[in-house]
Amino acid sequence: MNKIIKDYNKPEMPEVRVRIGRFAGFVGIIANAILFIIKLVVGILTGGVSIIADSLNNLSDSASNVLTVVGYTISGKPADKDHPYGHARMEYLCSLIISMFVTFIGIEMLISSAEKLIENTLTEQYSTPMIIIIASTIIVKALIAIFYRRLGKHINSDTLKASALDSIGDVIATSAVVAGMILQPYVSISVDGIVGIVIAVYIIIMGIKLVVESSSTLIGKAPDPNFIHDILHRLKNYEGVLGIHDLVIHSYGQNRCFATVHIEVDSDAEIMHSHDLIDNIEADFLKDGINLVIHMDPVSISDPETNELRAKCLQIVSDLSSEYSHPVSMHDFRIVKGITHTNVIFDISVSNDMPLTNQLLCQELTERIRQINPLYNLVLTIDRDYFSERYGE
Repeated sequence: MNKIIKDYNKPEMPEVRVRIGRFAGFVGIIANAILFIIKLVVGILTGGVSIIADSLNNLSDSASNVLTVVGYTISGKPADKDHPYGHARMEYLCSLIISMFVTFIGIEMLISSAEKLIENTLTEQYSTPMIIIIASTIIVKALIAIFYRRLGKHINSDTLKASALDSIGDVIATSAVVAGMILQPYVSISVDGIVGIVIAVYIIIMGIKLVVESSSTLIGKAPDPNFIHDILHRLKNYEGVLGIHDLVIHSYGQNRCFATVHIEVDSDAEIMHSHDLIDNIEADFLKDGINLVIHMDPVSISDPETNELRAKCLQIVSDLSSEYSHPVSMHDFRIVKGITHTNVIFDISVSNDMPLTNQLLCQELTERIRQINPLYNLVLTIDRDYFSERYGE
């Protein structure tokens, strides 16, 4: 692979990822086309519907590989006026089309196999050379599965990983076809039709699963928790960062990540120093392909009264989280003192699964904070997050 693909060992580079994806697609097109022709010829000569069904499965795989090549080609195009975030999501769209196509092929196979089983049409006895020919295709498909799996892992491609899983299924399906070819002379029912139904059901299940996975990515599924934790860990290690919250991550394809986050800094620090810290953090993340935009939240850490009240409010929020068994976090804490009352201002983050409404949450916290001092007036902002791991730290 190092000799075939330039910079193969640099999969983090978008252009290298495109080269690897297209190469895998071309290999799949050729291999599956050859398997389709071999199985179709044997199926026509013997009248074996399961063999023909299996050949159509290879044909659908070859068509899927065409879409893979197209998808990686388009996804590698740079950003333009109409698509400022690039075209990388085309890979996901092609995955969805491939999944729908696979499901359709499975339904067609199920109908034809069921008809043969109902009619109980017995296939002529297969010759040993034909059994050997079909059995040999299992080895080819197994090698393709390994090929896809290794490349998919190398560039972290859901498309290639799905193709690897599909190829493993083809190995199982073809093995079932070979078993049917061997058993047919010894039974009085259409083993060919039964095997065809089994293969068809498997393909339909796989197709539906891939449709769901592809749709989830396009709709906007939650980022990998490990990725989120890595970002939070890196941010906390910068000197001057006091707190982190409201981390939101958007993916526009592999290695095309855009994120926003709020970072708390000392309000008494020189403003230009804090601004320089934010700029340096953004620049560091951009080197790793993460377009990070940071909102700076100044918080007071030198006022004893503020620190004491912050600790008490943190305990109240923690108790609330424990009582309702849902994560709740507090950030952006500050107080504004007045003659008749003191405004206690902060934000909390809760999940959408929290049973309390925003109004009830506000009432609950207000009552508990006024138990500390009746002159405290709570000014609360509630963030309903959609991924519980993103709460402030």
